[in-house]
Amino acid sequence: MADMLKKVPVREQDPKVRATNFEEVCLGYNQEEAMDEATRCLNCKNAKCIEGCPVSIDIPGFVSKVKEGNIEEAYQVIGKSSALPAVCGRVCPQESQCEGKCIRGIKGEPVSIGKLERFVADYALEHEIKPVGAESMNGHKVAVIGSGPSGLTCAGDLAKLGYDVTVFEALHELGGVLVYGIPEFRLPKQKVVAKEIAKVADLGVKFEKNVVIGKSTTIDQLLEEEGFEAIFIGSGAGLPMFMGISGENANGVFSANEYLTRSNLMKAFDDSYDTPIVAGTKVAVVGGGNVAMDAARTAKRLGAEVHVVYRRSEAELPARVEEVHHAKEEGIIFDLLTNPKEILVDDNGAVKGMKVIKMELGEPDASGRRRPVEIPGSEYEIELDTVVMSLGTSPNPLISSTTKGLDVNKRKCIIATEEDGKTSKAAVYAGGDAVTGAATVILAMGAGKAGAKGIHEYLSQK
Repeated sequence: MADMLKKVPVREQDPKVRATNFEEVCLGYNQEEAMDEATRCLNCKNAKCIEGCPVSIDIPGFVSKVKEGNIEEAYQVIGKSSALPAVCGRVCPQESQCEGKCIRGIKGEPVSIGKLERFVADYALEHEIKPVGAESMNGHKVAVIGSGPSGLTCAGDLAKLGYDVTVFEALHELGGVLVYGIPEFRLPKQKVVAKEIAKVADLGVKFEKNVVIGKSTTIDQLLEEEGFEAIFIGSGAGLPMFMGISGENANGVFSANEYLTRSNLMKAFDDSYDTPIVAGTKVAVVGGGNVAMDAARTAKRLGAEVHVVYRRSEAELPARVEEVHHAKEEGIIFDLLTNPKEILVDDNGAVKGMKVIKMELGEPDASGRRRPVEIPGSEYEIELDTVVMSLGTSPNPLISSTTKGLDVNKRKCIIATEEDGKTSKAAVYAGGDAVTGAATVILAMGAGKAGAKGIHEYLSQK
């Protein structure tokens, strides 16, 4: 029987072993462990955990089914709200969302909602349990741009309502950031992502790969020539940001986006693939978010000594606590309150080190976090051969620049309403990182749901 104040522990690979492989770190619950953890749920009538979920899953509803051992019914409860539960169970920041609102967490540890969701979703994948689709088609045709979490969610929700949905993907693999951005050891591609996408396809959604909207065709052409009545843009934010310091163009400097794409989508970590990647022997990852942790832990698995260089303290790290904990366990070195000043380059144009300066925290800035201030005279050099910049991303302006009447803000993000994804252009909706800039998978999914709702309301009036 579970300790009512503490989560049932979840099994993980040993840190020393997992730091040398790309197998999944967390091994998840078995059914006995999941049912035991589910008994900790108080089944609140006014469930705060649902309020904390961007896609509003009936959390007490599915957890109670797990408690009873009715795992298939638990999956159907989740499936009403989420198209990607096996993904969310692995990568959502539950500690600041559903679990952060859990009443059980007031006097103990919150219910392990994410691990229970993962168990249910993995059970459904293993037993080939499919989500419930539409009983009939409604005759309306909708295009979705991008097969990342926002696009897949929007497409799945619309398909359940009877829409004829086609998803257009620019790359040769479906999944967006789920396949190119998140490492295999956090989110297995064939075991999880490909199977979750197959479930969306089972709802009747069609997919077209290698279609670059803005080049292959445009939003206006889809509306005016291809017969689509509405469009959802979920094209993500794949344009990396840099610091603008000396040496950033040297050989051995990567954006985290490129570094992770080479490793994840192009299998550069696998010796049987020909994709080149600079593994590095001593790597610095600049930044403190989840993507920085992913890049650092990938570099570690490729054999490097890895430093995370971040200008604030550990308390301000934007990465999930679990990801920081795992990185430390695996031997990642954190150079906190430290900021790059210059990347040092040898005579051959390759990275040989980085000049950094120590920082201290001053008054809070616009984000509410204390602003880092340089400490004069504290510069020193770190010997390196590879630098990965993980400073965030912004949307590629290709779609907005080739679409008439689509308004964007100064960051080139598409302007869309939060409640229904409506843009300045009639029949065009948008959500996820293309609107917000880089954010979490679950927030993108929430935006996909909102977009589907907006499109449904719009086309229901036609």
